[in-house]
Amino acid sequence: MAKSFLPNDAIEADRYKAHNNDVTDPNYQKFVSPITDAIDKNFSKDQKGLDFGSGTGPVITKVLKEKGYTLETYDPFFDNRPEVLKETYDFIACCEVVEHFHTPDLEFQRLRSLLKPGGKLYIMTNLFSEKTPFDSWYYKNDMTHVFFYHQFTFDWIKKSFLFKSLEFEERLTTLSL
Repeated sequence: MAKSFLPNDAIEADRYKAHNNDVTDPNYQKFVSPITDAIDKNFSKDQKGLDFGSGTGPVITKVLKEKGYTLETYDPFFDNRPEVLKETYDFIACCEVVEHFHTPDLEFQRLRSLLKPGGKLYIMTNLFSEKTPFDSWYYKNDMTHVFFYHQFTFDWIKKSFLFKSLEFEERLTTLSL
């Protein structure tokens, strides 16, 4: 998207505040379960994670902390703690975040740099495909969704940012070091 069309911080923050992000809502917890289940399956409780773009309701953090995991949260609008971006993590969760990146190349470089060797970046976003009629694709109608991804995009990200592997499982995309 051309920079002149990108929403400003105030517009974005207002849009995000309109989301119903109640961390105690079982449906919200189920929505993020592809990420929380993958982390629970692949990591031990002594490994540390980052909920990047945790928003107004860090449900991933809540679910995993209740299971005994240690996570930090970061959100540029609602939990802007740059100090957590100076650490490295075994896993990073990005749920409905990457489509909001104004500078995806810089953000993926940052996320890559925050992962320890062997770490995993878990991403939930709706992928575009040739089977999707763009005109009726609901995902494009959110004005804060400024970058869309295709499986080919993630192939490029894997190669460009030197991830070792890439996996797709329904709504979950996983990049591993």
